[in-house]
Order: sequence, then C-alpha cells, then structure tokens
Amino acid sequence: MNIEELYSIFKRCTRVTTDSRTIEGGELFIALKGENFDGNEYASKALEQGAGYAVVDAGSAASFSGDPRIIAVPSTLAALQGLARHHRESILVDGRRLPVIGLTGTNGKTTTKELVTRVLSMKYSVTATKGNLNNDIGVPLSLLSIGDGTQLAVIEMGANHPDDISKLVNVCEPDFGLITNVGKAHLLGFGSFEGVKKAKGQLYDYLYAHGGRAFVNADDPNLMEMAGERWKDKLDEAVIPYGLNRQGITVLPSSAAHPFLRLRLPDGTLIQTHLAGAYNATNVVAALAVGEYFGVSLEKAVEAVSSFIPKNNRSQMEKTDRNVLIVDAYNANPSSMDAALDNLAAVEAEHKMAMLGDMRELGDDSVAEHGKVFRKVSSMGLDLVCLVGEEFGKVASAGDAVRLFSTSEELAAWLRSNPVSGATVLVKGSRGIMMEKILPAL
Repeated sequence: MNIEELYSIFKRCTRVTTDSRTIEGGELFIALKGENFDGNEYASKALEQGAGYAVVDAGSAASFSGDPRIIAVPSTLAALQGLARHHRESILVDGRRLPVIGLTGTNGKTTTKELVTRVLSMKYSVTATKGNLNNDIGVPLSLLSIGDGTQLAVIEMGANHPDDISKLVNVCEPDFGLITNVGKAHLLGFGSFEGVKKAKGQLYDYLYAHGGRAFVNADDPNLMEMAGERWKDKLDEAVIPYGLNRQGITVLPSSAAHPFLRLRLPDGTLIQTHLAGAYNATNVVAALAVGEYFGVSLEKAVEAVSSFIPKNNRSQMEKTDRNVLIVDAYNANPSSMDAALDNLAAVEAEHKMAMLGDMRELGDDSVAEHGKVFRKVSSMGLDLVCLVGEEFGKVASAGDAVRLFSTSEELAAWLRSNPVSGATVLVKGSRGIMMEKILPAL
C-alpha cells in the first residue's frame, strides 16, 4: 500500500493512535514495535475495541486471517512518519502551505514551545506538540493532530543522538526554526559539546537548504556562530534576531514578595510571569519575537505570557505552608543546573537551600560535571544542600550543611524526620531520580 492509499484511509478515521488502551472508536491504530513491547500483538484487541483499521508489520500480517481492516507495511514506524509528512504537506492555509515552526535546544524547549503557542494563539488557530512528545513517534503524532482549521503549527523536537534532529526535520519540514540554546546534555549520545552543537544545528541546516528562516538569540555567541556558519553574508535575510541585551530588556530581581520572573521592556512595559528562574527570560523574549513576526500585538503577547502557568515540575514556583519551592525537577544537565543555581543565588531570601539529584546520560564527563556542580553549590553559603544519587556520591562529601542520599525516597524520609521551614528551596534533578517525591515533605 502506497502513502496516498494509506492517507485516504487515515482521512476516514477519527484519529491515529499507537496505544490500544486509548481506543474509543474509529481510530487508525498503528502497531509500533520497541525493545520492550510489540504493538502487533495488540492489533486484534484494537480492532475489537472499535478501531477502524490497524497498521501492522508485514511479518505479522499472516496471523490476522485476511481481515480487510489489517494494513500490512514493511515498517510501521516508517509508515507513521511517512503518513505524518504527507499530512503536513497536504494542509493548506488560504491556498498556501501550512507554516510550521520547528523548535529544539538543550534547555527550555517545552517551556518555550508553550509560550510561543500561547502567544500565537492570541491571533491564530495553533496546533502544537502535546507535552514533550518530541521524539520519532511524538513528532509524527503531533503532525497528525493538525486539523483543517489549523493556521500555524509549533513542533518541538528532542534529540539524544547525533542524527535525531535530521530525521525529525525531514518529517515535519519546518519553514521556521528556533534553537533555545546549546549546552552539555546527553553527552553519552552526542560525545561532546561540539557534538551537541552539530546535532541541534541540523535544524539550521534544514532551514538553510530549504529557504527557511530562524529565530536566533543574538546574545548567544554559540547560536550566532552556528547561524553564521550556515548563512554567512545572508544573516539579515534568514535570521530574525532577538535577545535581552539586544532589545534592552531588564530582568527584575526576585524576592519573597516577587518570587516569579519579571521583565521590563524599554518602553516601560512590565511583564509579570508565573515562571521560576531568570533563565526563563530568554524563553519569554523568544516567544515575544515569534509573536511580533507573525503580527501578534505586544499587548496580546504580554497577556499570553503573563497568564501561562507551568506544569509537570518545569520552572514552577510553589508556596507551601512552610517554604517557597523552586521546582525544576523534570530534567537536569550541566547547563540547566548551572543556570538554576545562578538563579537561586540571585533570589533575595534569608534562608536558601538546594536539593539536587544526579544528572543522567553524561558518559565519561559525568564525574567531572557532578564535581563542578558540587563545588559551585558548596561555595554558595546555603543553609542546606542535599544531594541525591550515585554520581553525586562519587564526588561529594557530607558536612554540616551537606547531606548525601542514595535515592529521593531516602531524602523524603529524612525531611519528614527533619522538617524544613521558612526556606526558599531549589529542587532539581534528572527525570530518573524522581526528585518530585520529596515535595510533599517540604
């Protein structure tokens, strides 16, 4: 079956799903296969529950006894991605190709995607990546959720390996791109910081090859270098610059009275957010730049940014009965950890603490990078530092103000026996450390 025939079937279905547990009726079920699961085994169940069709690997088709609702393909993942690309190319807005903004970066991808989406939604019907479904499965599913009324799409792309972004841009085919930043993350997969730059830069490569344009933080020397390498003397044509320094935007100090990020624009406009951390300032400015390019008024853009409340332990500020928590526990790498500690240092508070979990996927650099974090946090004069995980255990030493724990559960139990009150507490760590488990004890 060719892609046009599969697309015709897709158009007759209510939606695409890869999870048989979500069947409600009329879906196109695509049976993906991974290291620990085989969706082909659930195709019959999906059809029994009401799916209209099921796409399975050709090698499994014989077991379905000639059921006309079974569509056999050489690779179900390739079929999903090809279907998404075909759908992306088929959607028109006023007779023209749907504009797609591709977004990636080391830190701040999801927050920036949410901010950009909210700003653009003040004027347009926008389809965006749900949550952080930004991989080789999530990107095509996001594209396939685009409806006929969509006027703009914002697609987040993640990468753990050198060619991930290259594969994803060839699925979503962005017209515009934004790299939030490049830093030390997933070094186990990328090999080095230069490997990170090369991998993330594949978004710029695609835009350069296809006449697209990039929103670039002009204050970031790495991003400007990467853009200059591609566009050279055509920067003015291809690059839409933004930046705190470039635009004369001031980040106001954080305090107990004003714990969230606040920005003042050169014209005096005050932007009050619900985001924790000055490191989110560039994410806000990026969203304003995208909004301005697409004709969203500054007033509406500021309204959208100010009303955004982060979720899922990303840049959240929480006031409990006893403490103020800066919760950024969804992920961690050397770049984001450094920024989070700088932000904690800048917060005006009498008592400050840091509770940090291991940073994962750093490969041979892990010990050195955890050592840097330990030395930095130890020099900050905090009331208490709690470090969780095997990697911190290799480089840190306990002391009067430093405590070491093997797991977040162990730290949570200690906090219940040694309650903390009246403090501003940074909680950060890689997803696998599950630092959110200590929040009820704070």
